[in-house]
Amino acid sequence: MILTTFLVALLGSMAIGMPIAFALMVSAVALMWQLDMFDAQILAQNLINGANSFPLLAVPFFMLAGEIMTVGGLSRRIVNFAMVLVGHVRGGLGYVTIITACLMAALSGSAVADAAAMTALLLPMMVAAGHDKKQAAGLIASAGIIAPVIPPSIGLIIFGVSANVSISKLFLAGIFPGLLMGAALWFTWAWLMRREKNLTPTPRKTLREVLQAAREGIWALGMPVIIVVGLRFGIFTPTEAAVVAAVYALFVSTVIYREMSWKDFYQVFYNSAKVSAIIMLLVAAAMVSAWLITVAGLPDRMVDLLEPLIDNPMLLMIIAMILVVLIGTAMDMTPTILILTPVLMPAVKAAGIDPVYFGVLFIINNAIGLITPPVGTVLNTVAGVGRLSMDDTVRGALPFLIAQLIVLALLVLFPSLVLVPAHWLY
Repeated sequence: MILTTFLVALLGSMAIGMPIAFALMVSAVALMWQLDMFDAQILAQNLINGANSFPLLAVPFFMLAGEIMTVGGLSRRIVNFAMVLVGHVRGGLGYVTIITACLMAALSGSAVADAAAMTALLLPMMVAAGHDKKQAAGLIASAGIIAPVIPPSIGLIIFGVSANVSISKLFLAGIFPGLLMGAALWFTWAWLMRREKNLTPTPRKTLREVLQAAREGIWALGMPVIIVVGLRFGIFTPTEAAVVAAVYALFVSTVIYREMSWKDFYQVFYNSAKVSAIIMLLVAAAMVSAWLITVAGLPDRMVDLLEPLIDNPMLLMIIAMILVVLIGTAMDMTPTILILTPVLMPAVKAAGIDPVYFGVLFIINNAIGLITPPVGTVLNTVAGVGRLSMDDTVRGALPFLIAQLIVLALLVLFPSLVLVPAHWLY
C-alpha cells in the first residue's frame, strides 16, 4: 500500500503536467499522510537538508565552467583541434564529433550543454560536407551522452551524494567506460561510412597547422588533465575540482584567449545559476522522498523482493539495468537517479556488488535514457538546435543507440572492464 501510494502520487502528478520536483514533493506529502506523520515543518526541514551538502556545491561550479568554456572559446578550439587531426579522412567530421564529445565531456559534465554546443558548431559543417542530416544529428546526440560518464560528471556527483559513495572513485572509474562508449560510436560510424560516396572531406592539414591548432587548444585541453591528476593524487576533492575548473576556465577565457568580455559575465552566470537551481531543487525534493522511502521501509521490502536474485549478482545487475532502461524512456536522468538510488542500493550492497561499479553502469544507463524516445532530453535538444523533427533525430540516432546498449551489456557481463582500469587509477 505504501509503494502504491508513492507511485500513484508521483506518476499522477507527472501525468497532469506538474514539474518533477513538485511531483516528488507531492509524493512525499502523500507518503507522510499514509504513514500518519504529516508535519509541514519536517517537510521543510528535509527539503533544506536535501540541498545542504558540500559535495553538491560541485554542480553549480561545473555548470559555470561549462558556460564559460562555450562563451570563452575553449569549446571552439577543441573542435578545431579535432578537425585538423581527422577532418581529412573519409567521414572525418563524424570522428571529429566523437573526439570533441570525449574532450568536452572532460570539461563540463553536462550532456545537454555539450550536445547543444556540438549541434550548433558541427551539424552545419557535416551537412555541407554531404552527410545525411538525420544521421549526423543522431551521432551528435549519441556522442553527447558521454558527458555524464567521463569526469567531471554531474550525474556521478548526484549518485555519489544519494548513495553515499566516494565521488572521486566514481570519477576515476568512469574514464575507461566513457572512452569505450566513444570507441563504440567510432566503429559504428566507420561501418556506416562504408556506403557513403558523395562526401566532401576537408583538405589534409599540414604539420604546421596541426601544431598551431594544438598550441591554440593546449589551454582548453589542459583542464581535464588538471582535474584527473588533482583527484588521483588527492590534491583536491571533487567539489574543489569544480571550483578549480570554473576559475581556470574564467582565467583562460579572459586573460589567455580574451574572448569573454565583461558584458558576457551576466549571461554566463545567469544561465549557469538557472540550470543549477533546477537541478538543486530536484535534488532537495528527491531527498525528502528518499528519507520517507527509508522511513517507510521500502528499501528493506525491495531487498526481500529481490532476495532470490541476491545470490546471483550478475542476474540482479541485468534485471536492474533493464528496469533503468525502461524507466529512462519516460523520465529524465536526474529524477531517475534520485528516485531509484535509495531503492536499489540496499539490494546491490546485499548482493556484494561493488557500489562504484554499480554507480558507473547506473549512470551509463541513465545517460542512454537521454537519447531514448519519447522523453530523451538530448534528442529534443539536438532536434531543436538543429531544426529537425523528433522522428528524424530518433531514426538517425538508432544505430548509435544500439551500439551504446551493446557497450552497457558488455560492462554487465564483464565487470573487470570497469573495475580493473578503476583500480589502476586508484
